[in-house]
Amino acid sequence: MTFYSAEPALVSAVEDWQAWLAHERRTSKHTLDGYGRDVARFLGFMTEHLGFTPGIRDLERLTTADFRSYLARRANEGLARSSTARAMSTLRGFFRFLDRAGLAHNAAIGGVRTPKVPRSVPKALTEADALEAVEAIADITDTPWVAKRDVALLTLLYGGGLRIGEALGLNRGQAPRGDSMVITGKGNKQRLVPILPVVADAVADYLGACPHALGNDDPLFVGVRGGRLNPGVVQRQVRRLRMLLGLPETATPHALRHSFATHLLSGGGDLRTIQELLGHASLSTTQRYTDVDAGRLMAVYRNAHPRARG
Repeated sequence: MTFYSAEPALVSAVEDWQAWLAHERRTSKHTLDGYGRDVARFLGFMTEHLGFTPGIRDLERLTTADFRSYLARRANEGLARSSTARAMSTLRGFFRFLDRAGLAHNAAIGGVRTPKVPRSVPKALTEADALEAVEAIADITDTPWVAKRDVALLTLLYGGGLRIGEALGLNRGQAPRGDSMVITGKGNKQRLVPILPVVADAVADYLGACPHALGNDDPLFVGVRGGRLNPGVVQRQVRRLRMLLGLPETATPHALRHSFATHLLSGGGDLRTIQELLGHASLSTTQRYTDVDAGRLMAVYRNAHPRARG
């Protein structure tokens, strides 16, 4: 993102920061765009707040009160605390970059408290609901090959813990055939995902029925016209599935990934292994699933702990 109204030195600094994120940190384009919007919005606010367009030297002189004014504006606009927390994380990273590059040093931002964000607990389906959802998705379309496609997709999401974008980004040559496959996730990080026979069979069944000629470099999951399947189509199908089965609104394509992790934990899987399977950079992200499985842990305690028996 280019900041046309900013001083050339600041524009250059922002571009260098984004280049560093892209090449050194391997940040995805989607995330880079979000970071760029966060910085642009901050600079826009500071232009209004200070009464002039700030340059690098002006950023160095910003006080804790200036940053708090920015937070207050976001709160008054009704922006979510999670969004503001992300924006402040972006700004901290940007200011750290300026400091390391010797362009500007601002200690004030370190004294600004980021709004606390309620801890988000993944919404997983029960094992019975997850299995029923994978099978019942075939019942909401009259086109046999589309039904097989949707079954294959949901089977892959639940059986392999893939993000919807990861699954839809696969090409025909990457279709699961053996007992594992390599998935490229966020930040272009690759991970090895074991493939159950039921997953490979469902994908093979779909490919055998698909009427479109697919080369190895063509999309694995396609829409009715043969182009790469749009996430919106999948979300619409899952909404129809929720109505059919009476599932809660939290039953989304991404919920199948949560269900994959939660059910592995319930079955005795360890957090480190689940972290690798999900492609989480931090174990703390995976540890959210211990909250999801708290009911099982309490049941084990009540049934097994000597002090729980009266």
